[in-house]
Amino acid sequence: MSNNTMLYALYRLGYHSRATVHGFRATASTALNEMGFRADIVERQLAHQEKNRVRAAYNRAEYLPERRAMMIHWANHLDAILGLRIADMMTDSISRGATRTR
Repeated sequence: MSNNTMLYALYRLGYHSRATVHGFRATASTALNEMGFRADIVERQLAHQEKNRVRAAYNRAEYLPERRAMMIHWANHLDAILGLRIADMMTDSISRGATRTR
């Protein structure tokens, strides 16, 4: 998949100049780390390369079972947000000119 595929998908969804793919990735990374998932698992899921050259040479783990569990947790988290209609509440608040939601 090219870098622009996701960007153009965001544009088609109406997020042009409002959100970026990197922003969604940063949000997911922050949330998953705050949910207590190990950084190694989060970084591997985001396809980030190990910065420590020695560790990168020896650690080739993919963490597939943990990543699968993390993605199920993430999907359930997003479903819960939709179920609570948090996105609608934020949109309504923004359209009314409020700066914060409760």
